[in-house]
Amino acid sequence: MSDTDDFRIKQIDPTLHNEDLAPLAPEKRTWGWFEIFNVWSNDIQSLFGYTLAATLFISYGLNGWAVLAGIVLAGFIVMGLVQLTGKPSVKYGIPFPVFARASMGVRGANFPALVRGIVAIFWYGVQTYFASTAVALLLNSLLQPQEPALYLGLTAIGWLSYVIVCLFQVGLFICGMSWITRFLNWAGPLVYVVMIALMIMIWYKAGPSLLGELGNIFRGSGDYAAGPVAAFFAVVGTMVAYFAAVVINYGDFARFVKSERQMTIGNFLGLPVSLAFFSLIALVITAGTVVVFGETLTNPTDIVARVDNLTLTIIAALTFFAATVGINLVANFIPPAYDLANLAPAHISARTGGFITAAIAFFIGALWVAFISNVGIAAFVDTLGAVLAPLYGIIVADYYLVRRRKLDLQQLFSAEVGSAYYFDGGWNRKALVAFVVASLFSVASVWVPGLSQLSGYAWLLGALLGAVLHYGLMHGQAQALKRANASA
Repeated sequence: MSDTDDFRIKQIDPTLHNEDLAPLAPEKRTWGWFEIFNVWSNDIQSLFGYTLAATLFISYGLNGWAVLAGIVLAGFIVMGLVQLTGKPSVKYGIPFPVFARASMGVRGANFPALVRGIVAIFWYGVQTYFASTAVALLLNSLLQPQEPALYLGLTAIGWLSYVIVCLFQVGLFICGMSWITRFLNWAGPLVYVVMIALMIMIWYKAGPSLLGELGNIFRGSGDYAAGPVAAFFAVVGTMVAYFAAVVINYGDFARFVKSERQMTIGNFLGLPVSLAFFSLIALVITAGTVVVFGETLTNPTDIVARVDNLTLTIIAALTFFAATVGINLVANFIPPAYDLANLAPAHISARTGGFITAAIAFFIGALWVAFISNVGIAAFVDTLGAVLAPLYGIIVADYYLVRRRKLDLQQLFSAEVGSAYYFDGGWNRKALVAFVVASLFSVASVWVPGLSQLSGYAWLLGALLGAVLHYGLMHGQAQALKRANASA
C-alpha cells in the first residue's frame, strides 16, 4: 500500500469530512523551514505584537535585561508548546479540528473548534484594525486632511482604511494558500528592513541621549506591586498568552510542512531568535521616542508619523500593513474557516467559513477603539489565552499520555457507535469536565482580585490544569491503550 493510500479516507462520512478537513498526503506538502519562520516573524512583527513588546519594557518596572530574558524565555516556551501540537499534524496531515476529535470525540471536537474559532474571530477583528492604522497613516500623509470628526473613535479616513483592509484580506484568502504563502515570504523580511531603518533614524535624531534613556529602562523602577520575581513571570506569561491563539491550532499550517525537522528549524529561528532580535529593536526605538518626542510611543505608526519623512512613511505603512495582514490571515482567518467548516462539513466549506469569519470580525474591529480596547491590552490578551489554555492541555495530554502518539486516521472520520473516538454519542464528557473546571480557574486568575498575582501566567496554569485533569479522568483508558499497544 502506498503512502497516498495511507492518507486516503476509505469510508467517507459527510458529516465529518470534506476536502478542506481531509488528511494531506506528504507529496502535497510544500512548506519548509522558511515558511514556518515567516509565520512567526509576521506574528511578532505585527503592529499589535510590537506594541505589546514595547509595553512590557515599561509596564512592570523591571530591569530591561530581565524583561528581554522573559520575552526570550517565552519564545522557547512557545516553541516547545507548538512542537507538541505540530508533530501530530505533520505525521497525519490533519488540521486542528480533526486532531481535537481524538480527545473530545468526533462530535465533541466541534466545541473546542467553536471556542477556538470565536477567539480567532476576535483576534482577526482586532488585528484588522491595527493593520488599518498603517493604511490610515499612508492616506493621512498623502492627503493631509484638516482635523476631521470622529465616528466611534475613527475618522473618515480611518473608516476607509479599515474597509480597504477588510476587502484586501478576503480577496487574498480567496486566492488561496499559495498566494498567502508568497505574501508572507516577502512581507516578513521586508518588515525587518523597515524596522532597522526606523531604529537608525530615531537613534540619529536622539543622539547620545538615547543611551541615557536606554539606561533608565534597563535599570527599571521596581514599582510592580507583587515584586520583581512575579513581574518577570508576568512578562513571560503575557508573552506566551499572546501566541496562545496560534499555539493551539498550530497544526492547521504544520500539516503543510514537508518534515518535522523543517518545522523545528523554522520554529527555533522564528520564535526565540526572531523574538529576541525584534524586541531589542522595539526597545531602542521606544527609548528613542522619549528623547526625540518627549513621550513614550509604543505604536510604530505613531512613531513613523512623527518622524516626518514621506518616503519612510510610505514604505513603513505598506510593510506594517503587509506583516499584520499576513499573520492575521494565517493565525486568525484560516483557523476559524476550518473550525466553522468542521461544524457542518457537508454544508460549510473553508471558504464559506472564511466569509462568516470576515463578517463577524468586521464589527469587532470596528468597535475596538470605542469599546473593546478599554479592557486594556494585557487583560485582553490574558483573557483570550485563559479560555484557550485548558483545550491545549487536554489535546496534548490526550495525544502523548493517553494515546501514546498513535491515532487511527480512519476512525477520526467515523461516527459509528463503538468507533474509537465516538465515546458517549460522539462526545467525550470527561474532557468537557476537565475543560470547564480548568477554564473557570484560568479566567478567574485574570479577573478575580484575590488571584491577580496569577494573571500574567493564567495561560500556563490553565493548560497545566487542563492536562492534569484530563489525564486523571482518562487514566483508566490510558492504561487499557497501553496494554493493547504492548500486546500488539
